[in-house]
Amino acid sequence: MSDAEVTREGLRGERPGREARLGSGVDRDAGTPQPRRRKRGEHPFSSYYGQPIINPPVWEEREIGGYLFTGGLAGASSILAAGAQFTGRPVSARASKLTAAGAIAVSLTALVKDLGRPARFMNMLRVVKPSSPMSVGVWILAGYTPLAFASAASELAGIAPRAGRAAGLGAGLLGAGVASYTAALIADTAVPAWHGAHRELPFLFVGSAAGAGAGAALLAAPLAENGPARRLGVAGALVELGFGQLMERRLGMVAEALHQGTPGRRLRIARGLTAVGAGLAALAAGRSRPAAAAAGAALVTGSLLTRLGIFAAGVASAQDPRFTVVPQRERLARERGGPTAGPSGSSD
Repeated sequence: MSDAEVTREGLRGERPGREARLGSGVDRDAGTPQPRRRKRGEHPFSSYYGQPIINPPVWEEREIGGYLFTGGLAGASSILAAGAQFTGRPVSARASKLTAAGAIAVSLTALVKDLGRPARFMNMLRVVKPSSPMSVGVWILAGYTPLAFASAASELAGIAPRAGRAAGLGAGLLGAGVASYTAALIADTAVPAWHGAHRELPFLFVGSAAGAGAGAALLAAPLAENGPARRLGVAGALVELGFGQLMERRLGMVAEALHQGTPGRRLRIARGLTAVGAGLAALAAGRSRPAAAAAGAALVTGSLLTRLGIFAAGVASAQDPRFTVVPQRERLARERGGPTAGPSGSSD
């Protein structure tokens, strides 16, 4: 039998769990709460034992991060292909059509792998729910994918050119939706870094997709045909960088998740590559094939790192309870007309 003495207040010498301090750490070996020293400037609001308040995303980065990137690449490539085929740029049109088909194939494979089995994707087609970004996105993919595949198959086989051009035009019309709906998909969650950026993310994703599609076209198209790709790459970079700054400004303290650790490194490199790619596209890609290839590689890689950086930042923001607690308390304070809590926990 145990030698512990039981009193009306509980076990003698044991502190009840209700006295545990918020924001405490846990000594996993001893099983007892340990005080956690707060860093300079860290907000004091936390959660029980510092545990996440919301469940972090369970999506695998390889599948869903890749799905976010390849979907944007496919959509923008179809838009470029449709424009190229109607403006007499056959090499550029062919390259963009094949890029779109390959990218959407990878995107769907990653999505189905994350869902677990193809039947789950097909089951989502049984209903139409306009208020659900996932439902809308699945129907966009269901309409876009056959058109992208038909356009690429006609180009490769050299058969049914009129049907192939019509399919390419249809894929181009749906390409904008494919490039942007994933932003609404992740913003429609409780993840602080994603939900807090729901106004800017669609524009940022469209800019990132434009950069990826333009970059892929610059890698394959001859100089005489790369004018639209160069212009789209510059425009996409400006949109991506501009709305990225707006997003960070409006996120407030949650933007810390975009600056620290792996997400911060990825996004810093992405901004640098996007800026370099846009500069090369604007100044040298129209005259030099190596410059065009370098611009294309920089834009594609920058777009990839942007998507992976935002994905990682969302996961990090969900794991840190500060990013859930502090914005909620600030919103409540604003609604009540009282002072809001500053970064150090004091009232403004």
